Amino acid sequence: MKLLFASQNKHKIEEIRPLLPPAVELVSLTDLGFYEEIPETSPTLQGNALQKAQFIFDKFHSLLPSEGVGGCFADDTGLEVYALDGRPGVYSARYAGEGKSADDNMEKLLAEMQGVDNRSAEFKTIIALVGLGEPMYFEGAVKGTITKEKHGMHGFGYDPVFMPEGFNITFAQMSLEEKNKLSHRSRAVKKFAEHLRGI
Repeated sequence: MKLLFASQNKHKIEEIRPLLPPAVELVSLTDLGFYEEIPETSPTLQGNALQKAQFIFDKFHSLLPSEGVGGCFADDTGLEVYALDGRPGVYSARYAGEGKSADDNMEKLLAEMQGVDNRSAEFKTIIALVGLGEPMYFEGAVKGTITKEKHGMHGFGYDPVFMPEGFNITFAQMSLEEKNKLSHRSRAVKKFAEHLRGI
């Protein structure tokens, strides 16, 4: 089965591909030469994941019948910091503003958390799958804390400032294999993969 993945993020592709069943071939937007912005206007992670998956499915599915492409899936991830009333949440990727970098987002977060004692946070990923019957959703979450400064060179996004519960290193200090054993995205993908095995 070929599945469209509505993402241009090479880091996400690298994380997700090894977690899917061997029979699933991932077709990314990079494979299709699509580099345009995808609409993300929903106020929820689930809504954004569905919006992205449906947009790419509608755009490409009719063009790929001979390729044997099944459905299309997308994920949306948010970092919810308790002391900030759940921010950045659904706005995690553009917290510092449109066109800003992951470093800009982290700097804004660290500045807002200066002097804050409760540094508890939760990373959430929701995957939406369309094109194989009714839309389906798969959620993964991991609790942790926001560090006071960035640590580590691996991963992406907020990984250098997020320390998962039970560990004394950030996601960015872990190898991809280590992170994939416990991350929010891997937990959502594992549920998704289990569903695909049953199709």
